[in-house]
This record gives sequence, C-alpha cells and structure tokens, in this order.
Amino acid sequence: MKKIGVVLGGCGVMDGAEIHESVFTLLAIDRAGAKAVCLAPNVPQMHVVNHATGQEATGERRNVLEESARIARGEIKDLKTVKAADLDALVFPGGYGAAKNLCDFAVKGGDCTVQPEVARLVKEMRAAGKPMGFICIAPAIAAKVLGVEHHVQVTIGTDAGTAQKLVGMGARHVSCAVSEIAVDQANKVVTTAAYMLAQRISEVADGIDKLIKKLVEMA
Repeated sequence: MKKIGVVLGGCGVMDGAEIHESVFTLLAIDRAGAKAVCLAPNVPQMHVVNHATGQEATGERRNVLEESARIARGEIKDLKTVKAADLDALVFPGGYGAAKNLCDFAVKGGDCTVQPEVARLVKEMRAAGKPMGFICIAPAIAAKVLGVEHHVQVTIGTDAGTAQKLVGMGARHVSCAVSEIAVDQANKVVTTAAYMLAQRISEVADGIDKLIKKLVEMA
C-alpha cells in the first residue's frame, strides 16, 4: 500500500490547516487505496485566531503538531522524524497555517522563508523523484523551495497578485479552474486551487480528488 504523507499546519483556516481541504485529502487517499501518514512540525503557531470573530486571540499560544493532531485523530508524526524514504508521495493541504506556520508567505510574501523541516522534506522528495501535491495557498511552499533551481509549475487558481509573487520566487504559474489540477511532470508536482477560488465545498472536493488520484498514479 502506497504511503502518502499529509503535512498539516495546525487546525482551522485562519491560523492552521484548512479543515475541509485536510479531510477531503485524507478521504481521497483512503478511497484511492493508499495510506495517509499525517505529519506536522513540532513548533509554535505564528498566532491564534478566534474563528468565530476572525480576531487574533491575544495572549493565546498553540502548538502546530498538537493542533494538527485534532484533524489526524491523534495519529500524527513529528515532521522531523520522517524522511523521503518513508513515503511514496507528499501532499500539503492549504489554509493560512501553510502560509503562517509552514512558511511565512502570509507575512513576507516573496521574501518568505520555509520552516526548515518542511523545506528539508520537500527537497528530499524532489531529489528522490517522488511526487508532491500542494493545495490552495500551499504552492507558495513549492515556489520558495523549488522555484529558483527547478522552476516548478504551480497554480493557485486565477489570483494574479498572488500568482505574481510565486513567479517572483522562480516558479511558473498557470491559471486553472477550481475543480481542475495543474501537473508539472518534470518536477512531479500537482497543484489545485481549492479555497483560493472555490465558491462551493463540492468544488474543493473535486479538485482534491483529482490531485490525489494523480499523485497515487505517479507514486
């Protein structure tokens, strides 16, 4: 059974992994006959947001691994303990956690840095020729890690401003409908826009299902 690493950036769209995208990813992996291996870095969140008000919960602190474990039902590995050799493919759901905790694109844009263990695993997977998927805003991670050297092709949908920031990091961007995927065969990278573009939850599910099927096919 193929093992697909799922890197989570917390729990909740405003400060962690987007829950719908994460659950659809786990469901699609299971339906494809593969095994999901949930991963997260054991680091503090950038901040905590009250999802009922959209306001920062001043003074509150949470841990990315502990929050991600909520989505994984407690079955999760510290990212630093996992190597490319342990996986057949890797996928990153979106949500602001991808752009605040797994990297700081939400704050620094094209000048962002990627969390070191995240960058390490992405580079290892690329070197091993194993496929990776990036959902919603997570293609920013691919752009930063694989842009300059490998000119990775990604999509975040049709948002020209965000797309230009990814291009500025060395990536190539292709506009893509919400329920479709962009496939970079040379780098074995698959991306889909999900909630960067979606107006309906079913559109998110459609794109993620296609992405996971392609990843499993490539693995």
